[in-house]
Amino acid sequence: MSETAVYAAGGVVWRLVEGKLMVLVIHRTAYADVTLPKGKVDPGEMLAETAVREIFEETGIRVALGIPVGVSRYRMPSKRQKIVHYWSAEATDDAIRASAFVPNKEIAALEWVTPKRALGYLSYPVDVEIIEHFLRFVDDGVLSTFPIVVLRHAKASSREQWKGDDVLRPLTPRGVTQAAAIVGPLQAFGVRKVITSDAVRCVSTVTPLAAALHRKIHREPLIGQDAWEEGRADARSVVGKRIRSRKPAVLCSHGPVLPDILTEIALATGTLRGSYLGSASALEVGAFSVVHLSATNPGSGIVAIETHEPKV
Repeated sequence: MSETAVYAAGGVVWRLVEGKLMVLVIHRTAYADVTLPKGKVDPGEMLAETAVREIFEETGIRVALGIPVGVSRYRMPSKRQKIVHYWSAEATDDAIRASAFVPNKEIAALEWVTPKRALGYLSYPVDVEIIEHFLRFVDDGVLSTFPIVVLRHAKASSREQWKGDDVLRPLTPRGVTQAAAIVGPLQAFGVRKVITSDAVRCVSTVTPLAAALHRKIHREPLIGQDAWEEGRADARSVVGKRIRSRKPAVLCSHGPVLPDILTEIALATGTLRGSYLGSASALEVGAFSVVHLSATNPGSGIVAIETHEPKV
């Protein structure tokens, strides 16, 4: 990230009304304009957290992020560059009913419009480009998606200095901080199932997330490093089960095992393998890659992959 640029995040919030696709635009009070919900990153936030928080603050609608749909860049009056990351985000009926939005000094109104109407209605060309990018996915038959998040455990004590069994190696203080920091971003993608290698460093990495979600941790030795080193790992069965479920999940594992997990996701979805898999699996400790798959046709291939690095 540039130290001089201003970073922000938002979303193309969508819903189906009697089978018709509608997107949400906001009318801002001070600017008298029509735009997409977005806002600046708060200190310590990752972009995905910002997108979900800003959408909620501006619309009252709680969403989980879908596929990334573009990045806009423009110069502010201060001459600083503003960089805004956008995701697709479905507004469920329950979330809309739960919204407590009322017009306020920042947002005068919310309006659901057709994408075609949005193209001629939005005040800024950069917003129009984001809608156009979103519609390219829609035209390809991709609207509703679910994520499989591949997470590398947080920073652990070094293998050389640890005297006990490797599976018992704990997180360092930095690792504990990383484990806490990824809770918000993983919640932003709607993760509901928490699956992890049985190694202490992996279980400890997802413990804060499981606590925040009020979900139990599913320990899976078949994606553990010991199993991988001994040739008895089975990423295929673990991945296959997750894809068949079509539910948002996180798989926490180890550096050497991650390429196998990503490869199995590609194979199970009929996706051509390529260098992008290597990039998505070459994660730093505490980092994760989000693999987006079609909820209606998971076998149609990986829709998008995005990688998020920890800020700590």
